Amino acid sequence: MEKNKLPKGFASRRDFLFEAGQGLSGVALAWMLGQEGALAAACGGTEPVVSPYLPQKPHFAPRAKRVISLFMSGGVSQMDTFDPKPSLEKYAGQPLPIKGDIVVRQGHPGPLMPSPFQFQKYGQGGLEISELFPNVAKHADSLAVIRSLKGRSNDHVMAHYELSSGSIRMGSPSVGSWVTYGLGSENQNLPAFVVVYDARGGPFGGPSNWSAGYMPAAYQGTIFRSAGDPIFDLKPPPGVSETQMKGRLALLEQLNQMDLAKNPGNSELSARISAYELAFRMQGCAPEAVNVESESDATKSLYGIGDPITGRFGRQCLIARRLAERGVRFIQLYHGGLGNQNTDTWDAHGNVKENHTQHAAETDLPIAGLLTDLKARGLLEDTLIIWQSEFGRMPISQRGLGRDHNPGTQSLWMAGAGIRGGQAIGASDEFGYLAEQQVLSVHDLHATILHLLGMNHTKLTYAYQGRQMRLTDVYGDPIKQLIS
Repeated sequence: MEKNKLPKGFASRRDFLFEAGQGLSGVALAWMLGQEGALAAACGGTEPVVSPYLPQKPHFAPRAKRVISLFMSGGVSQMDTFDPKPSLEKYAGQPLPIKGDIVVRQGHPGPLMPSPFQFQKYGQGGLEISELFPNVAKHADSLAVIRSLKGRSNDHVMAHYELSSGSIRMGSPSVGSWVTYGLGSENQNLPAFVVVYDARGGPFGGPSNWSAGYMPAAYQGTIFRSAGDPIFDLKPPPGVSETQMKGRLALLEQLNQMDLAKNPGNSELSARISAYELAFRMQGCAPEAVNVESESDATKSLYGIGDPITGRFGRQCLIARRLAERGVRFIQLYHGGLGNQNTDTWDAHGNVKENHTQHAAETDLPIAGLLTDLKARGLLEDTLIIWQSEFGRMPISQRGLGRDHNPGTQSLWMAGAGIRGGQAIGASDEFGYLAEQQVLSVHDLHATILHLLGMNHTKLTYAYQGRQMRLTDVYGDPIKQLIS
């Protein structure tokens, strides 16, 4: 057999690990170790069923009930989007004036390179936003832009893990897992934590980004596809009726109950029984939840659905709104997938103008549509929206046209949940190389998210290996401008 060539029908280890985070098996696993508790009506029916999740009380009155995270995978350039740097124009072509070596990921560090995009002030607060986002800019008075978030790695995968879990290594629970662990679910017929990623492929790092880590698998994210069947293998096989499925589940429950009688107190087995029931209920609920075709033409147009440029991410954003209004607690959207890393993500090594023009065009209208729609439905006031990426980019050029990775500073914004918009928080230096004023960490960001959801990040803990673990480890403070 040719070296490194797999036999026909075999999957690579990478494909196996990625696909293992999807499908009905993932649904069952995600709920297998859940808590027993609340009664809920099956989707479309009135018969009460046992749910694996109980809604939990927050530590204090929350300003948000749910989160929609918009993750731009690949590394968005801050000085080309939400952090204008006039000094790049003034000193264009000159070396970056710092002491010591410039740390770049791929080499070829060039001189300072001005942004090819123009900035303009928007809203009553005069927030400066790039011409890349003309539709999002109309919501400037709802946006709080952070310009001084500092990361710990210039590697895509590790930086993804940090934003997802607070750690640059895989194995820690994601922020979505912590939120569902702390608050439970508002809908007993859908997962509490749903992930919808780009049709071009999943993000850097794959399923570890929505893993429950050392927590029970109940708290991991569940993949919903933005087109077709929302979950792999959710529908019963052809020719199997609903009556037959109920009969199979009834028999399976009897067998499980017999096993449970022999092993009293086996919480894993009890939760596994509930997992099968949840999967059955989701056969009716999940397809309806992502059925964007049931929306009006005006709503679909608002999200750019039907347009070849905006249509893919527009569907993701509209699905996010539908899941939010159905009580899903944490909704994670990814834009940018590992089909072709250089063109299908925001990783602008080759040409930042071409790359960011393409991806901003794909996302600007759908994100603006999501903000408009949530506000019109009264959902924005208790929904936290986060727009983020894994790191920023260098103020110097890479081979004349691109920009390399830069964890020294990045920009992101938050909206909804009563946050005061129209403000910029923190600042990077005059070139956008390092966070300089009010330097913030990912732990500060996560502490803020939990605070807005009514949770004290120092009290939300999980016992593991003799230690009370936290999403924020032993660090972090809520960002005062966002919680006041």
